[in-house]
Amino acid sequence: MVYKLISILWKKNIFVNYFPYISYSKSLNMNSLKIHIVEDDSFFGETLKYYLKLNPDYEVQLFQTGKECIDNLYLKPDIICLDFGLPDIPGDILLKKIKDINNKIPIIIISGQEEIEVAVNFLKEGANDYITKNDHSKELLWNSILKIRENLSLVNEVEELKEKLEQKFTFENSIIGKSDVIKAVFNKINKALTTNINVSITGETGTGKEVVAKAIHYNSDKKSKPFVAINMAAIPKELVESEFFGHEKGAFTGADSRKTGKFEQANGGTIFLDEIAELDLNLQSKLLRVIQEREVTRLGGNEPIKFNARLIIATHKDLAQEVKKGNFREDLYYRIIGLPIELPPLRERGSDTILLAKHFMDLFVKENKMKPISFAKESLDKLNKYAFPGNIRELKSVVDLACVMCDGKEVQPDDLIFSSVSDTNFFLSEEKTLKEYTNDIILHYLKKNNNDVLKTAKKLDIGKSTIYNLIQTLETKNNN
Repeated sequence: MVYKLISILWKKNIFVNYFPYISYSKSLNMNSLKIHIVEDDSFFGETLKYYLKLNPDYEVQLFQTGKECIDNLYLKPDIICLDFGLPDIPGDILLKKIKDINNKIPIIIISGQEEIEVAVNFLKEGANDYITKNDHSKELLWNSILKIRENLSLVNEVEELKEKLEQKFTFENSIIGKSDVIKAVFNKINKALTTNINVSITGETGTGKEVVAKAIHYNSDKKSKPFVAINMAAIPKELVESEFFGHEKGAFTGADSRKTGKFEQANGGTIFLDEIAELDLNLQSKLLRVIQEREVTRLGGNEPIKFNARLIIATHKDLAQEVKKGNFREDLYYRIIGLPIELPPLRERGSDTILLAKHFMDLFVKENKMKPISFAKESLDKLNKYAFPGNIRELKSVVDLACVMCDGKEVQPDDLIFSSVSDTNFFLSEEKTLKEYTNDIILHYLKKNNNDVLKTAKKLDIGKSTIYNLIQTLETKNNN
């Protein structure tokens, strides 16, 4: 009952005037923090645990021995509050053991000893803070955790930024190509950089829609802010709303802690909704409201949370046709369409296929520390003739495998293995004459029908003689 009352007061900010450090913790806007308390005095330990859990973002666990602390490091705590005088392992030795396993875990020492020399030694050994046991221990611990939490947030943000900036999402490095159609894409991307207009990216599967979305984000003034991607097709329908908007602790069965939604995480940056056409109609209406109002409400919560992020959506479907079919809301369509960018399939990009193939080869060789290799001329011809129904994604897969299969310094035609999943994988996969394609179709259905000429002739609505003539021609060619 007391805890429930405290939670209500917390949500209504009634604590602000009396406990300013509590209100400050709410402004950090981080996900839950795992805190392990190691304390053999059960009463003191439970007191600290109860006090820290006043913040619903804190997941607090209590252990009474050093061994329990070590055994539970696999839970990956964000902070450890460590008693100096444990019954089984002295505090200084336990500190070293923890640091040997993971030297990045912040550790706060809580001790009954007030000697400055003891505190200094712990700080030299890597402790983040030293707190003595007295009437103010709870407040001191709370403030110490706030400082560590803020530092963790800054460190995570810097590391994330470094990682993403190292990827160098310039157009030249992320989108390889010199064809006219890809230059038109570059032109559209440049237009997207000058404003915060919504962007809709369409194209066949494997054409690089997320790469374009990242190129827009990392070349815009939002590049230092989060890029948050959600694949609609990869999230179970019943979890989409929680992923989008987050939830409060206890919002539903299994919601053991507060969760920040993707829109909230993307604040100040870019949110990328891939395969938007897969979104359920009911959730489409909720998404429309979120985009219009620029605010979300977590599941189980009542407080609207403002956000400001650029919206980029992608789909391999024709959204206009989906609207006509009743699968997609018209009002949402007009709200998200923004600046449309259509990515051409690889078969329409001419010499870009070879540029990309060489790029993927160099990348694979470098990542796997292989000796330099190249493509034989016949291999380049084979790549140029294949239509790549899986587009760039398929090309990369083919090139990676070819690098593995290559026995010399050059990738030979036999090293290029095309494994389309379609039953009609021969169709348009190479540049052939109409007669050659006709023969391929006949042979395909002849094989499918177990060489039953009559059945094949009926299926294709052609004469049996056409099939017999083809078989005879092939036999003659093989005999010669």
